[in-house]
Amino acid sequence: MEKIIAKNPTARHHYTINSTLEAGIVLTGTEIKSIRNGKVNLKDTYVNIKNGEAFIYGMHISPYEFGNIFNPDPLRNRKLLLHKREIFKLYGMIKEKSISLVPICLYFHGNKVKLEIGIGKGKKLYDKRQDMAKKEAERKIDRALKGGF
Repeated sequence: MEKIIAKNPTARHHYTINSTLEAGIVLTGTEIKSIRNGKVNLKDTYVNIKNGEAFIYGMHISPYEFGNIFNPDPLRNRKLLLHKREIFKLYGMIKEKSISLVPICLYFHGNKVKLEIGIGKGKKLYDKRQDMAKKEAERKIDRALKGGF
């Protein structure tokens, strides 16, 4: 049973996602409470590997309103929980093939917060235009089939 908390709206627009990976996140108690309230933003986030550990950068979790002065920084870097061999495999892909790691969505898996990471390449401007034209054509076909103009 998975409940989606937040999605990255620009992930599939800016990147061609080849495969996905599930990772856990190291969070504090007040961050979990804010996430349960839906106060999280994945826009402009990215994943990087540093010193053999994976981190997510730019994820904004609003401070919990009933917390105290010890609430963590909303934009702090958070460690991702992956197996060591997965991290080494991703590190090799990033360095060799110029692949990006992009957070796609944040969701609850049971009572744990999980992050879906997309493994893909950045799109060029003409690729984005082609995708937008293809979506527009599909919308027109759907409207025509429904009888609308």
